[in-house]
Amino acid sequence: MLTTQHLSYILPNKDLLFTDVNLTVNSHEKIALIGNNGSGKSTLLKIIAKEIQTYGGQLSVDVTPYFIPQIFGQFNHLTVAQALGVEDKLFALQAILAGDTSAHYFTTLNDDWTIEERCSEALSLWGIGDLDLNTSLQTLSGGQKTKVFLAGTSIHGSKFILLDEPSNHLDLSGRELLYDFIRSSKSTMLIVSHDRKLLNLLDRVAELSRSGVKIYGGNYDFYAEQKEVETKSLSLDIQSKEKALRKAKEKERETAERQQKLDSRGKGKQEKAGVSRIMMNTLRNKAENSTSKLKNVHTEKIGGISQELKSLRAAVPGIDKMTFGFDNSQLHKGKVLFSASDINFYYGKQPRWRNDLKFQITSGDRLAIKGKNGSGKTTLINLILGSLEPTSGSVYRAEIKSVYIDQEYSLIDNSLNVYDQAQQFNESSLQEHQIKSRLNRFLFTKEEWVKPCSALSGGERMRLLLCCLTVYSSSPDIIILDEPTNNLDIQNIEILTAAINEYQGTLIVISHDETFLEQIKIEGEISLN
Repeated sequence: MLTTQHLSYILPNKDLLFTDVNLTVNSHEKIALIGNNGSGKSTLLKIIAKEIQTYGGQLSVDVTPYFIPQIFGQFNHLTVAQALGVEDKLFALQAILAGDTSAHYFTTLNDDWTIEERCSEALSLWGIGDLDLNTSLQTLSGGQKTKVFLAGTSIHGSKFILLDEPSNHLDLSGRELLYDFIRSSKSTMLIVSHDRKLLNLLDRVAELSRSGVKIYGGNYDFYAEQKEVETKSLSLDIQSKEKALRKAKEKERETAERQQKLDSRGKGKQEKAGVSRIMMNTLRNKAENSTSKLKNVHTEKIGGISQELKSLRAAVPGIDKMTFGFDNSQLHKGKVLFSASDINFYYGKQPRWRNDLKFQITSGDRLAIKGKNGSGKTTLINLILGSLEPTSGSVYRAEIKSVYIDQEYSLIDNSLNVYDQAQQFNESSLQEHQIKSRLNRFLFTKEEWVKPCSALSGGERMRLLLCCLTVYSSSPDIIILDEPTNNLDIQNIEILTAAINEYQGTLIVISHDETFLEQIKIEGEISLN
């Protein structure tokens, strides 16, 4: 179905994105394509879809792939019919049914007399059967746009499907439809995703990096087990190299000391024996040359081991290099932080929720806010934070420190650089070296301290914000996360998960990622309808 040999791609700034990508996807296989943010996953899909050209290597695809890219605003100018690629056929069908027998209409329709019914059935299958085919995509939510493109797979009878983060904008019911589709479809699939529940439905995992693709012969859980084995082996290799480096340095020191003693002893004997000055200079030069050669041998050996050790350390996953060190909230567990008594919020005369809400949040709670797309989850967050007031009912808010983290990590100020951003959170007057030490703990090296925040990836913005929370004089009493994993790769989701699990305050999360919710130990939920 698909074969790539030695594919490479160079970015417009002439940087190499990836090289030597060798990948085979057989008919009916469903393969995950994963890798760190910026590794080129979306670019590789676009190359396979022939939307962009490779810079080297060979690509062979048996059928034209149906490509569903990440859904943003790039399709807003299209109607549903245009996005599905059926506008011309539908127009031709309507013209023929209206009595126009022009030959070009029959050519365009190509005997596809059921196109209208198939579109209706496909949209209904994805829960958007009420959409008119002339509806502008600009009026749809991200989840609805994704479903429109997913509906196209059955309309066109696609045998090879490329999916780029298909679950990003889907709510729980939408994700279940997607999972059922992946399970039941006979199509060949290559899927970029960080949704671990989805990844566990697939046959193999292809991990993309700068140097190519590595294949793991199982689903995501199998891949994770193998990576853990590799990480442990890497740790042992590092320990072995560190030991070898220490021994090499000790050997160099011992050899230098021994050579120095021999040289000193030889000089004394020569002086006692009355050796001439010219001969002594000759012997001294030979001794110095011998010592220099010996030193070069040791220096070369130490340099080789040091370089190997540096390479091994560079291969350690980011999460294993990081330390978090969050302070605990000062509030006693069980203190009431927020309570709502029969609240609702009205847009005009329309209530946001069918039933009024009644709940309370106490210190130490770990809660998820759940509901379909458009159920008012963000509205409720704004009510909890005090950005909105309820139209009906009453609320109580304790005096607390809260931090709201949305999926864009927009607390990060794009006008600042990395170091200045950390300083913005420095309420306890930490010294400059202390701030820089914390940046290092979150994998921001000296070279990156002056990097503008506007140039940071989603994962880098997340790490910087976590670093900023450790710079605070004390941890916030409540952290609110709104779809925090949407723009993160798997490694950065693991970093976020580890950080959140170390945080001991109150946690409120909006997320459709069930694996993430399970791993951060959510204990309760507020359900919206």
